[in-house]
Amino acid sequence: MKTILSSDTMDIPDGVKIKVNAKVIEVEGPRGKLSRNFKHLNLDFQLITDEETGQKKLKVDAWFGSRKTTASIRTALSHVQNLINGVTKGYRYKMRFVYAHFPINASISNSGTAIEIRNFLGEKKVRKVDMLEGVTIVRSEKVKDELVLNGNDIELVSRSAALINQKCHVKNKDIRKFLDGIYVSEKGTIAEEE
Repeated sequence: MKTILSSDTMDIPDGVKIKVNAKVIEVEGPRGKLSRNFKHLNLDFQLITDEETGQKKLKVDAWFGSRKTTASIRTALSHVQNLINGVTKGYRYKMRFVYAHFPINASISNSGTAIEIRNFLGEKKVRKVDMLEGVTIVRSEKVKDELVLNGNDIELVSRSAALINQKCHVKNKDIRKFLDGIYVSEKGTIAEEE
C-alpha cells in the first residue's frame, strides 16, 4: 500500500549552516564542511522555518511512497544528523591491541595519516594502512596499546578503523583461540572528552 504523503522534520542547531541543492546536502559548522549525496533516494528535501519559534528545520517528504521509501526518510535524517554532529563535535574511535604472546608494534607515519603494524603473531610482514581523507590517527598517551582515530565524517572514521581491523586477521588458525588483532574498543565524539 502506498501512503500519499509521509514527511518528517529535524531541527537545525545554531551555528550550523545547511544548503540543499538537488538532493546534495552540505553542512557547515565550527569544525568544517561536510556534504552527502542523496540522489539515490526518492525523497524531497527542503529547508523550512518554524513560524512560531523561528527555528530552521530540514523537511523530508516522500510522495506516494512504499514502506521502504517511507522508512528511508528517517534514514536520511539520521545521516544528516551524523553530518551535523561531525561538524560540531567530531568523531573519535578508539582501538586496542589484543595479543597473547607477540606484542603488536605499531608506528604512525606520514604525520598521522598512516599506520605500520609490525610483529603481528610474530610475522615479519609490515602491514601498512593509509587513513581515509580527513582522518588522523594518534597513539594514546595515557593508555598502553591504544590507538585514537579522529575525524569529522563518521563514515570515513569508522571505515578507517575497519581497514586497520581487517589488516590483522589471523590466517589458518582457530580464531576462537587466536584472538590477536586490533579491535574497536570505544566510539564517541571528540567534544565529549575535552
